[in-house]
Amino acid sequence: MTGKEREYLEKIDKHKGVIFKISKMYMDNFDDQKDLYQEIIYQTWKSYADFQGKSDFATWLYRTALNTAILFLKSKKKRSFINNQSFENILIQQDQYSDEDDRNIKLMYDAIHQLSVVDKALIFYFLEDYSGKQIAEQLGVSEVNARVKLNRAKAKLKNLIAKKK
Repeated sequence: MTGKEREYLEKIDKHKGVIFKISKMYMDNFDDQKDLYQEIIYQTWKSYADFQGKSDFATWLYRTALNTAILFLKSKKKRSFINNQSFENILIQQDQYSDEDDRNIKLMYDAIHQLSVVDKALIFYFLEDYSGKQIAEQLGVSEVNARVKLNRAKAKLKNLIAKKK
């Protein structure tokens, strides 16, 4: 294994929770979530050579993972995925939750699946504690516009969850 591969795997292992969250937000069944997770790993590995470190790795990963999720969702094509031992060692892990927590999390993800692609991205950034300024930079819009869009997305999500309870 080269130094570049090892460096990539260490960084991905550190941020695998982000990839898991994106996969869960954009796909509603477990098999599709696993496929998207693998596709994100594959796409980030393919483009890792172009990562120049001008931004933080996490920022680059968020953007690349979200773009991959959006394209994956749109195409709905299943691709052949990397079958490499190193990548298989990156496991999808979930924290342990109580039954009530599981129910609330399921309600939230069910509601998120009903949102538009852009609203899903906004909610993801919100859940990751991005500031309005950071969200604006990621989406390429003004900070005011990002905050307005985020508030609308949160309101939609709240209404969807309330309908399911």
